[in-house]
Amino acid sequence: MYSFWRTLDRATLRDIGLVCVADALVGAAFGAIAVSGGLPLWVPMAMSLLVFAGGAQFAAVAVTLAGGGAVAAVTAALVLNARLLPFGFAVADVLGRGRAARLAGAHVITDESVAFVLRQPDQRRRRAAFWVSGVGLFAVWNLAVALGALAGQGIGDTDALGLDAAFPAVLLALVVPALKDRRTRTAALSGAAVAVAATPFLPAGLPVLLALAGLPFAARRRPATGADGSTHSDGPDAAASRTGREGEDG
Repeated sequence: MYSFWRTLDRATLRDIGLVCVADALVGAAFGAIAVSGGLPLWVPMAMSLLVFAGGAQFAAVAVTLAGGGAVAAVTAALVLNARLLPFGFAVADVLGRGRAARLAGAHVITDESVAFVLRQPDQRRRRAAFWVSGVGLFAVWNLAVALGALAGQGIGDTDALGLDAAFPAVLLALVVPALKDRRTRTAALSGAAVAVAATPFLPAGLPVLLALAGLPFAARRRPATGADGSTHSDGPDAAASRTGREGEDG
């Protein structure tokens, strides 16, 4: 690990440190809310060790505290964590060749560790960035969750401290960057509308799963194929381009 530290530049190490601090604050809030909401002390701590996925942990605990069943909680967490599958392919070259190394590496894949890997210019720095950020975040997150869970035993009302905002804040932070894409935004709004409409009629945890009904709106339209085998989109820019070419041919 020391050699990894020496490989990275100061700016990258500083950014990793800042992300660790931010994640520590969120982890402490997660532990406090989970325990003060009625869950046993060991639940958020075990979840952090075995799952280590902040967004998925927040989703599962949020559904549970809202009265949802275990199946709904696990399904919500799995859906949210599905994004890590393509992330795994993106950083597969830095995990190592041994089975133990690849298993450990897969466990510490996070949005942040992948982001740090993709910023590096060469293989050596990519690997260093992944392991420093991954191991650092794992250690900081678990320590913060444990401290937050212990503190949660003595907190009577987390709402009074504003910690109840941590759940929606974290989930919103995960979603907002993706809303720049029009199709994704349409899918998210459609799914949210379905979930809100179903909330008065279904048990807690199920409406959020029904939000998956918005996924068809995120599907990319397949490009049309011309007689000559070329492809083109059906958007206004493509139509204008074809019109221009037809005018030139005429």
